[in-house]
Parts: sequence; structure tokens; C-alpha cells
Amino acid sequence: MINHTGSFYAATANYTREFPTLTDNIECDVCIVGAGFSGLSSALHLAKKGFKVVVLESAKVGFGATGRNGGQIVNSYSRDVDVIEKRYDKKTSDALCSMIFEGGDIIRGLIEEFNIDCDHRQGGLFTAVNKKQFEGLKHHKANWERYGNKELTLLDKAELQTMVGTDVYEGGLLDMRGGHIHSLNLALGEAEAIIQMGGQIFEQSAVTRIEKGAKPVAHTSQGSVKAQYLVLAGNAYLGGLAPNISNKAIPCGTQVVTTEQLSDALCDELLPQRYCVEDCNYLLDYFRITGDNRMLFGGGVVYGARDPANVEKLIRPKMEKVFPQLKGVKLDFAWTGNFLLTYSRMPQFGSFADNIYYLQGYSGHGITCTHLAGKLLAEALTGHAERFDAFASLRHYAFPGGRHFQVPFTALGAAYYNLRDKLAI
Repeated sequence: MINHTGSFYAATANYTREFPTLTDNIECDVCIVGAGFSGLSSALHLAKKGFKVVVLESAKVGFGATGRNGGQIVNSYSRDVDVIEKRYDKKTSDALCSMIFEGGDIIRGLIEEFNIDCDHRQGGLFTAVNKKQFEGLKHHKANWERYGNKELTLLDKAELQTMVGTDVYEGGLLDMRGGHIHSLNLALGEAEAIIQMGGQIFEQSAVTRIEKGAKPVAHTSQGSVKAQYLVLAGNAYLGGLAPNISNKAIPCGTQVVTTEQLSDALCDELLPQRYCVEDCNYLLDYFRITGDNRMLFGGGVVYGARDPANVEKLIRPKMEKVFPQLKGVKLDFAWTGNFLLTYSRMPQFGSFADNIYYLQGYSGHGITCTHLAGKLLAEALTGHAERFDAFASLRHYAFPGGRHFQVPFTALGAAYYNLRDKLAI
């Protein structure tokens, strides 16, 4: 049996339901591989439209990035408005940019509709490490306002210090359409909603092979699911199940720690409004106060998804640089998890064999975009594919260097941009 990693999320999960293992040969309308946010959002939106859905998970609901991330509701994609408008034609860029805030709206709607207890708080901050980044935040604000976000406030250094108890930043941008959640509790709440609507979820049911055909079949070691449509939503944990899409992205690891529970007074000193924070560096740091008064702090990237030997050694110096108040504080949890990075940094949605769809490659912006992905998939399967097709039309590029050199080449590129951040150029 494959259980959750030893994360803060797993230790504080609200739900204890054990979903069964698939031990039979069954049929449904849509079979979804992966019970992370992509798969759960797809199942939810499809079930709402009357589809009979089955979700197959190789481990536990939320086992992968869904249950290991920073828990921040960050709008847009890993490439934002300025890049999208330069890179794609106007019709495509207009379509993509019109959806940059929808994922967060979907999450808030699901929390309210299904009364999901996941420590949801409104408000997210982007912080500038230098004056060049602060100028960038001015453009960021203007771009987002053009697409309808009127809940943005630019903050100078003094104003930001009333919200983040540190002097390491030059300023920031507050987005009240952002926020943060206990991500595993959100996923488990969504899973409960799927069951309520008649869907089925099977854990410890890894798909071993896919049989293409008029009705594709997902085979596990003890059973199978035949469906009208098959959806691959395993993202960085899909493995070798579909080499034609997995070779267009690389898994990357990110590291997170969570402190012991802190006093109310210390939390008020660190983040008095309890907004979540991410800085503007290429290799960014992100942090927030959890619902039970812990500092959750993450950052850094390990290309190729290798687990570092000592997560605390990597993250503690970053945390204590931002917050000297936390020097020597006990860390109760430290873990790592994989996300899927694409060369374009844009998500990869599409289909092959006419009835096999895939959703992957959120490049670090998965919480909001996965929820959008599920809604777009449900639209596509009910004859309204225009918005899904805006993503499906994007070309998927392989990383340079081939199978053996793509990881070192990508790491080299990241080191270059990290140096630019440090030199403020």
C-alpha cells in the first residue's frame, strides 16, 4: 500500500475515508487516471453534467503535488499576460488571458457549494526583492486590471511591512482574488463531493496499461475500466503510461517545511493579515501561516524530481533570512513533491486517438489551473470545446538536450536566471 508522504497536510487531514481498490472489470462514461486536482476537478465538472465517472488513483487521493504544494491560490499561469500576448496570435492570447482568474473562482465556488473545510483565506502577496522587480509589479498590476481584476493594491516598502514582518522586500502587490487553502483537505472534500454525485474513486489502483479503441480500457493489476472517454491526469506522477506526452515535460521537485505551532503574537508579527506570500524571483520562495498557526515555507527546485537528502537544510536558511524571528524554531514537518515543468511554461491540454484526453504541465501554477482544466474538459466533452482548444492549439516543445541532457540544461538555464535575480538585471 502506498500512503501519503509525511507532510503537514497528511497529518492534519479532516477526512479519513479509505476508498476501495479496483478488483473488477467495470464500465463508465469517463475514466480518469489520477486523483489529484486535475482528475478531481474533471470528475466533479463531468458528474455535474450527468456523466458516470470513475477515478483511478495509484496511491491515495491527493498523493502527488495536490497534497504537497504551498497551498496558494495564485492566479494566471506560469507565463503571464505579457508573454502570452507576445507569443501567440490575438485570438489565442485573448482566449487564454480571459481565463486567468477563473480557476480561483472555481475553487471558491466549490468550497461554498460543498461546504469544504480547508482553512480558506482570501488575499495573496507578490513581493519584490529589488527595485527592478517592484517596477515589474507595476506592469503586472496594469496587465491584470486590463483583464478585469480590480482587487489589486500596489504597496511600497513601508506599506508592505505592515503585512509582512520583514525588511527584505522593496515592495509588493496585494491580490485579494488570491488566497490560500489546506490543499489536501480541499482535494478530499472534492472527492467526497464526487461520491455524493454518484462517481466512483478507487485508490491503490495504478493503471498498468491503456488499450486504445472505440472504447478505451484502463487496466490495473486487479481489474479494468472501459469507457467512452479516458482522461490522463497523472501529471508528474503519470510515469511511462503515455510516452507521447510525458516526453514533452520534465518532473521537478520542490521542498516545503512547516514549523511547530506558533503563538498568536508571533503570527501577528510575521503575517498579521494572514495573507500568503510569494516573491518575484525565478526560483521563488513562498510562505503563509496555516490554519493552526504554523509557518509553512517552501522554495527551490530540484530538476529531474530527485529527492534531496535534507529538506530542512535547503529551506531553513531561506526562511530565517526572511524571518530572523524564526531562527532555531522547531520544524515539525519537511517534505518534497513533484510538479511537471513544460518548456513553454504553459499547461499542456489535448487529446489523441479521438477519445483519450490529457491535462498536465502546470509548471508550478497547478492549484488554480487544474480546476480550470477540469471545467474546460467537461465543456469539451459536451460539445463546447472552444476554450479547451485554445490550450490544445499550443505547441508542445521538448526540452533541449534529449533524454540524457534535458535536466542539466534546464538547471543551467535556471542558474542563469537566478543569477540575474541576485544581480537585479
